Amino acid sequence: MKKNQLFIWALTSALAGFLFGFDTVVISGAEKTIQDLWDLSGSQHGLALSAALWGTVLGSMFGGWPANRFGRKGTLLWIGILYFVSAIWSALSNDLIPFAIARFIGGVGVGISTVVGPMYISEIAPAEKRGRLTGMFQFNIVFGILVAFFSNWLIGKALDETAWRWMLGVEAIPAVIYAVMCLRIPESPRWLITQKGDRAEGKRVLGLSRPEATEEELEALVHEIESHSGAEAKTGKIPFKRLRIPLILAFLIAFFNQLSGINVILYFAPRLLGLAGIEDPLAASIWLGIVNLIFTFVGLYLIDRLGRKSLLFIGSIGYIVSLGVCAWAFLSFPGFKVVSTAIDFQGAAEKVEKLAVAERTVTEEEKVSAAEALKSSGEALVAATNLPNYEGEKLEALKSPGTVEAIQIADNAKKDASKVLGGLSLLVLVCLLGFIASHAMGQGAVIWVFIAEIFPNAFRAAGQSFGCATHWVFAALLSQLFPIAIGKYDAGFIFGFFAFMMVLQLLWVLVMVPETKGVPLEEMEKKLGIS
Repeated sequence: MKKNQLFIWALTSALAGFLFGFDTVVISGAEKTIQDLWDLSGSQHGLALSAALWGTVLGSMFGGWPANRFGRKGTLLWIGILYFVSAIWSALSNDLIPFAIARFIGGVGVGISTVVGPMYISEIAPAEKRGRLTGMFQFNIVFGILVAFFSNWLIGKALDETAWRWMLGVEAIPAVIYAVMCLRIPESPRWLITQKGDRAEGKRVLGLSRPEATEEELEALVHEIESHSGAEAKTGKIPFKRLRIPLILAFLIAFFNQLSGINVILYFAPRLLGLAGIEDPLAASIWLGIVNLIFTFVGLYLIDRLGRKSLLFIGSIGYIVSLGVCAWAFLSFPGFKVVSTAIDFQGAAEKVEKLAVAERTVTEEEKVSAAEALKSSGEALVAATNLPNYEGEKLEALKSPGTVEAIQIADNAKKDASKVLGGLSLLVLVCLLGFIASHAMGQGAVIWVFIAEIFPNAFRAAGQSFGCATHWVFAALLSQLFPIAIGKYDAGFIFGFFAFMMVLQLLWVLVMVPETKGVPLEEMEKKLGIS
């Protein structure tokens, strides 16, 4: 075997994660242009943005089927094809429906990649290297996110009205590179032995990934894999009763992953940083990406040293502290409330201004609704500046300000509140960075590795699909509910809710989570009591 061949195989599979991260974030540079270009309503804009996410749910739910039917290698190859088609189709779209379909196809690729990418690596890697090799999938997600941000910035600087098309279409390049690389990797030895019944080829691939193993050791490993394939696999039925422990573990790690608030904080980082009084939230959000990348490295370094359970424990503590401090700050200092209401007031004024110059026909109902929103948000801003403990300028009742005046009032109120908050805004930023660090070295590093480890060979594809589908369903629900929640509740309550959920995660880690570090996949059944 060539030196580092196992690493190259694992890296190739992990590059599906790079495309996952790139595809998820690249839309951020194009969505505002698309909304204006096609004059999309709020619901239509939501469809354009959420189409990929719902494709991800579908892909994760059924990604195990092609992995079992056609093999891990063939499925990984088709993921690259789906990304390529989505990129080209999205870039060439001239209307909402074709665009949404194209994004949905890319989302299907994302969903399948979260099932098959980590699963393939876990099945080719020796137990002592499995954690850090499978963890490369998460690293590539984070790296893909950073590259997408950089790509959007570079293209946005170089081009004008066609920039959004190039932002989306450029994904075709890494998709082709990834697909070509997939042609050079071997099939999973465990799939060859348990699903295809090709003992000789499975043994050959095992030998390539373990060049130090003797003939007797390889024969024993093949026998071990065969003995754990199970007659149940031939029927195609999943023994839910026997697999209840790994199913519960997969559900809960995916459930808690999203109930930490990670997707909410990543997707809406500029908005949350703006609510914290940060003057340039877009620039500040870049630090979240940098910290995410750095601590993903830390997680990959520690996952086969400290173990999965230890990282989940450390991450849980970090979650609780960072989220708890954010909740305390937002609920204790009225300056944050002033910033929040000033942002709402400014947004309402800008909407009234936009309707006044809109090229389309604006209904009377839309005008009345916008005027009422401007009035109510202005009253909320006045009330916030007059809270007992607020030390900034107190506003008196606003008497029907024009949009220009309203925007100026809101801007002055935000600046005044930010000055009053002082170091508290920086404290929130530090806590959010701490939250990202806790996630990157905890849940972020562990989730895909853990789900890929805890299911028997015969049912790993189905189990991986179950865990990934759980993850994406909750991701979709939280992404849709957050804009509603932040409009009705103080950000402090939302941070407090996520902190409470992480207390529950900590208890779950202490009581239920087994340590899987260094345990061969075939021995995992005994460890979990499902032999």
